[in-house]
Amino acid sequence: MARKTEIPSSYYGEPQKFDPTFRGPIHNRSCTDVLCCVIFIIVILGYIALGTVAWIHGDPRKVVYPTDSHGQFCGQQGTPNANKAILFYFNILQCANPAVLINLQCPTTQLCVPKCPDRFATYLDMQYNYRYNKSHWEYYRQFCKPGFDNPRKSVAQVLRDEDCPSMIVPSRPFLQRCFPDFITRNGTLTVANKTDFKDGLGKTRSVTDLRDAAKEDWTAILGGITALLDAKEVGIKIFEDYASSWYWILIGLVITMVVSLLFILLLRFTAGVLLWVVIFGVIAAVGYGIWHCYWEFSLLQGKPDADVTISDIGFQTDFRVYLQLSQTWLIFMISLAVIEAIVILMLIFLRRRVRIAIALLKEGSKAIGYIMTALFYPIITFFLLAVCIAYWAVTAVFLASSGDAVYKVMSTQPKCQYANLTCDPETFNKTNVTKVCPGAQCTFAFYGGESVYHRYIFILQLCNLLIFLWLVNFTIALGQCTLAGAFASYYWALKKPGDIPACPLFASFGRAIRYHTGSLAFGALILSIVQFFRIILEYLDHKLKGAQNAFARFLLCCLKCCFWCLEHFIKFMNRNAYIMIAIYGKNFCTSAKDAFFLLMRNVVRVAVLDKVTDFLLFLGKLLISGSVGVLAFFFFTRKIPVIQEEVPSLNYYWVPLLTVIFGSYLVAHGFFNVYAMCVDTLFLCFLVDLERNNGSAARPYYMSSELRSILNKKNVKSRPGKKK
Repeated sequence: MARKTEIPSSYYGEPQKFDPTFRGPIHNRSCTDVLCCVIFIIVILGYIALGTVAWIHGDPRKVVYPTDSHGQFCGQQGTPNANKAILFYFNILQCANPAVLINLQCPTTQLCVPKCPDRFATYLDMQYNYRYNKSHWEYYRQFCKPGFDNPRKSVAQVLRDEDCPSMIVPSRPFLQRCFPDFITRNGTLTVANKTDFKDGLGKTRSVTDLRDAAKEDWTAILGGITALLDAKEVGIKIFEDYASSWYWILIGLVITMVVSLLFILLLRFTAGVLLWVVIFGVIAAVGYGIWHCYWEFSLLQGKPDADVTISDIGFQTDFRVYLQLSQTWLIFMISLAVIEAIVILMLIFLRRRVRIAIALLKEGSKAIGYIMTALFYPIITFFLLAVCIAYWAVTAVFLASSGDAVYKVMSTQPKCQYANLTCDPETFNKTNVTKVCPGAQCTFAFYGGESVYHRYIFILQLCNLLIFLWLVNFTIALGQCTLAGAFASYYWALKKPGDIPACPLFASFGRAIRYHTGSLAFGALILSIVQFFRIILEYLDHKLKGAQNAFARFLLCCLKCCFWCLEHFIKFMNRNAYIMIAIYGKNFCTSAKDAFFLLMRNVVRVAVLDKVTDFLLFLGKLLISGSVGVLAFFFFTRKIPVIQEEVPSLNYYWVPLLTVIFGSYLVAHGFFNVYAMCVDTLFLCFLVDLERNNGSAARPYYMSSELRSILNKKNVKSRPGKKK
């Protein structure tokens, strides 16, 4: 291979210039992107101020507790509703519209109760039974307004004054609200095994009336509610399984950590074997496929029905029909032969680049062996991300719960002119609204206000989201720059491990925070803006799913695709820019430009290394999580005789099993992310090393001896007394 291909520098940028004082990551560096650093600090202070304002105005109780018609919380301690944690609807039939239920603006009285009704009853039936047994009233009154104690009052007056519901139906609590206990039996919708009930107004209503009123959507909601309620018992059993097996799950995750560490450290010996075995395995598998297709083609040759072409039979839903045609196997054979030829040709022409990729993977394993603390840096990243997510979530909840209780006129009459207008419950009965719209009520609707703060809550939520994305991406960028600086210290140590500086990870973290906060924030901001627009596009796509405008959907789909590609490109460029920042200490734009041109001058090597690394790491994650999963399966199913007695009693053995498998994959992913960052850093250092050094005593190569042998390069030792 030629040492260097001449490429126009105007397109790919200038190669790295020689600096005789360069010995790895620059120590004497200055602050970069100071303006962005100042803006970032100001934004953080503003974010703290936003959280403080939201905390002052917000009230999470508005989210946690349901609210009755008078704006009082259900279940809040220190209030009359302390022991009444569930919201009850006087007439659930009037809440049939799903949109009404979602917005909690049912045109019926809403009352806090200690429990949901468990039987059918009407106010008229209660009055009749009250003559003989006063217990009927004692049960029914808990669903009436507090203070009402006149069971002899006529039903017309009771409904007019909204004292009690005309009927109650068996219900179950869901999200602290009483919903009818709908159950489908043999395809029939029932409530407490009944298909009809009395509405308390002298009519017998069918359970399907509720379903028909909701135009089938309400039934779907109720079906989901019923399913969730039925899942409550399963959830309790799952919690019991976690309680009895949590320490075994932790043991499984610890085993994953140990195996992941060993896998990375052993890659220096196994990377080449794994890759070549897979490559030749693919070649052998494709070769077998070619032989099998030829064998099938030979068997079908001469058969009268097999000579029909695919175009003659057209499209068939049964794809086995095509397998009876000789032309199908001929197409398969030609396709596999082309794939085989491409793989072999790529292997012939790219074999040296594959060997370089393998050597870098082995070198990455050695680097981690010398800087073991790097494997535990993701714990810091995880902690910082947890803080960001928690702060964003709390701020979002406080913003959403900001404002005072807003009451609106709710009427069952569609033509009521006062419907949905704001009202005051204290003076509502003195107005003429009830005269114009009989049955209208002044009911709590939502929390809001008319101040500048309340009018811009939606904008503040968007700001909360954007700053959250910025902080998350900055945290990830800080981790990447820190790891890159540590591993670059390893590469640029001429005599390893003697020349590796002490505490390279801590030193790199200090340099990143002290000098390059602005650069990291700049790169994180660019990525955050793209992600922000992607979220907005996803929101618009969700809202326009039912739109009939095909052009709008097509345009939105194209924008989503473009922003997805842009996000992944920026992630790739940022990652390499942070590596250059960690090495040279330049600003973000200069580092991104240098990294881009450096990669463009070695684009084939980049592609090969990227794919080889991705494949080996994916194979490792799959192997580790699969192995630990198999071990967990044998353990939790009591198939390991030695420790059979130690297995806890479980309701569902798959609960801890899936937890161990998923957790193992995440643990392995965290370890291998550090390894991938190590390989990427060493690769860029390797490319810089090739361009700036020539192997002389003054400019020796810093790469490993294996890489030098692959490239046929040597470090020339100076001889005493000989001038250079």
